[in-house]
Amino acid sequence: MRTDYQRPKTLRGKIVFFFWYNLPRLVLLGMAVLIVLLFVTISDKKSAILAEQEAAIKQERPPVNTVIMQVNPAKISNRLNLPGSIEAWNELDLTAKIAGTVEEVVVNEGDSVREGDILIQIESDDYRIALERAQAAYNLAKADYQRDKSVYSKGVIPPAELEARETRMQTAKADLDNAQLLFERCTIKAPIDGVIRRLDAKVGMFLGVGDPVGRILQIDRVKAVIGIPESDVTAVRKLDTVDVTIKALDNLKVAGRRHFLSSSPESMARLYRLELELDNPEHRILPGMFVRADIVKQSRDQALSIPFYSIISRNNEQYVFVEQDGVVEKRNVTTGIMEKWMVEITAGLEPGERVVVEGHRDVEDGRKVKVVKTITDPEAYAL
Repeated sequence: MRTDYQRPKTLRGKIVFFFWYNLPRLVLLGMAVLIVLLFVTISDKKSAILAEQEAAIKQERPPVNTVIMQVNPAKISNRLNLPGSIEAWNELDLTAKIAGTVEEVVVNEGDSVREGDILIQIESDDYRIALERAQAAYNLAKADYQRDKSVYSKGVIPPAELEARETRMQTAKADLDNAQLLFERCTIKAPIDGVIRRLDAKVGMFLGVGDPVGRILQIDRVKAVIGIPESDVTAVRKLDTVDVTIKALDNLKVAGRRHFLSSSPESMARLYRLELELDNPEHRILPGMFVRADIVKQSRDQALSIPFYSIISRNNEQYVFVEQDGVVEKRNVTTGIMEKWMVEITAGLEPGERVVVEGHRDVEDGRKVKVVKTITDPEAYAL
């Protein structure tokens, strides 16, 4: 307890008493503020010193040798390159429709034939005799019917007898037609234009009804069959033409027209059958040849693209280094579609800028570089 005489009565005395009474606290507070100020000052100076040291180090280090590429708008496509094979447009197995002995084989395996050409001749004597017999029977039945018909108009014979004559004539006509058909089947003809793939019939061989005699392929046009993954079916469905390359014919490139795309997969690999129609008037393309289909899913006509290896991916970001006046700048980029080893840049670069494509992993933002080569065709450079 302070006595009354210790408490100052005047304003000045109260102020003096307050400072004197709180002097230790004020001293500690002042020291704390001074320490904070000193710490801030030291940190700023340390940062400035480090920046100066870093700048000095950068200036002291020699420039990094780099190769750059100027980015210009060009076409880029998202492509699929898938294997496939050639199949004949039609493949027909020929069979005997009558029983008989092969008398003559007119063609050889590998021959080209036209629709209606004679391929095989079966002995026809038995069928010719049967045809002549049927013709005679028909002629007699027809004559009897015509005679009775004239008599019937005079009321000499009853209607039932005339109807019986007409029935016998119609039966004889059916037998004649059947005999004519069997006789014609002694000659086996080509049902389509094509190439003789296989001949089973030999001269002297006896054939039964349904026995195989050969196989004919239609190759004036052929099918390139490609297996399409299910993830790409939607893109392929929008295409009308697809370019294919046939390696066996010196990498011949042919435009194929989409003919058929299956609605369900045809293998355990979940591949959908795509058939491309190829014109083949000279029969150069043969069934069984392997092809590569170049399927363009997407295309950009004026895209900025760079080699994908010039992009650095770190800490969930993608960036490249852009060179200007001998100094590189780090630039974050966004990528789009890819073609081979080129990738589209949708954001982060402008036309005409110079991207470091070699030496970019040895530099950092603001580093001086020495451009030893400038390329305009990255594909030629890669080769």
